Amino acid sequence: MFDLDKYEEIWQSITRNKVRSLLTCFGVFWGILMLVILLGAGNGLRNGIYKNVQGFAVNSLFFYTNQTAEPYKGFKQGRWWSMKYRDVDVIKERVKGLEYISPMLWSKSSDNNVVRGEKAGTFSARGCYPEYFKIEQQRILYGRLLNEMDMKEKRKVCVIGKRVMETLFRPGENPVGTYIKVNGIYFQIVGVIDPIPRASIGGDTKESVILPASTMRQAFNMGDNIYFLCVTIKKGFSGDEMLNEITALLKSQNQIAPNDPQAVGSFSIERQAKAFDTLFIGISVLIWLVGIGTLLSGIIGVSNILLVTVKERTKEIGVRRAIGAKPLSIISQIVSESLTITFFAGIMGLALGIWLLDLVNKSLSGAPDDNGSFFINPEISLHAALAATFILLLSGLVAGIIPAWRAMQIKAIDAIREE
Repeated sequence: MFDLDKYEEIWQSITRNKVRSLLTCFGVFWGILMLVILLGAGNGLRNGIYKNVQGFAVNSLFFYTNQTAEPYKGFKQGRWWSMKYRDVDVIKERVKGLEYISPMLWSKSSDNNVVRGEKAGTFSARGCYPEYFKIEQQRILYGRLLNEMDMKEKRKVCVIGKRVMETLFRPGENPVGTYIKVNGIYFQIVGVIDPIPRASIGGDTKESVILPASTMRQAFNMGDNIYFLCVTIKKGFSGDEMLNEITALLKSQNQIAPNDPQAVGSFSIERQAKAFDTLFIGISVLIWLVGIGTLLSGIIGVSNILLVTVKERTKEIGVRRAIGAKPLSIISQIVSESLTITFFAGIMGLALGIWLLDLVNKSLSGAPDDNGSFFINPEISLHAALAATFILLLSGLVAGIIPAWRAMQIKAIDAIREE
């Protein structure tokens, strides 16, 4: 049954010293507020980083060339080298776990190198296999992606990024079937794309003109060199093992020392994802430690204020014990005061923290979706909010134990004698 007199007595006890109570409440309020904001900021950072790589195949590996670090078979240290199309054939033949593979080429660009009629813009031209679109996923706005027939027949076709379309065409105009001039050569547009990943490889895809690698190689007389190599691996194969196997093949095919540590550069999306997971686990642990530490300082303040309150009420507690008040009644009153302070102050901090995170989220959501931000949707999960509330109540309970124990040490006769 709800005892109104009991809670009125608790509240009067809390507000006896207003300044002291306010400072104590502020300590708890600030602790839970900082915990919520830190958790939200950590989630915002994680969401931003994962959003930028979302859309790349998790099982993808990428390779590029560096200067050699060691002399080998008559070649001097510091030699620059290039991957060749024969390397692609060897990898296809020997690597059993290979799923997709695509070399990547870039052409030199000049100002306003992409032209349509009187409109022009400066954009990168990139060549790849159709398989590349399995590695970096795209939203198709108009038309289609490149296909195998484009490659085999060396068709003079291209797929353009969203910003290329916005620069060269009127709003709502369908570019498919029209021609643009790229570095002095005309190509027909077969599709318009908007990349899902915010991060990019070889330039921003939104600002790129993508050609079949065979067409680009011939049209711009690019020879046999490959600038970048992208692959994905089949399920059931180890990413690290595949990375080492392909690296060894590239070294053996290009007269590079087997133990050269830098000649073949590479990175793995899977490995990067694992590194991010480890990083954010560490950040989460640190956030909880800092947040709980801040909250703990407020809880210590609650415990101290209740100890002072118990001392001030020594005579009252003694009289109550003398007339037969049960120990549980006195303990419950002290603990209830502690829980009341921490609950109301903590809930205010929790509510303000969630409101501030929502305010930041709304301001970020008004920014362009393609701004590549590394801070997105700062929020706390329901589990985190419930955990914070549980910690808050547990802390309030613990904060009241020491003052309650102190109250129980007061002897009735000594308390009554006190002036």
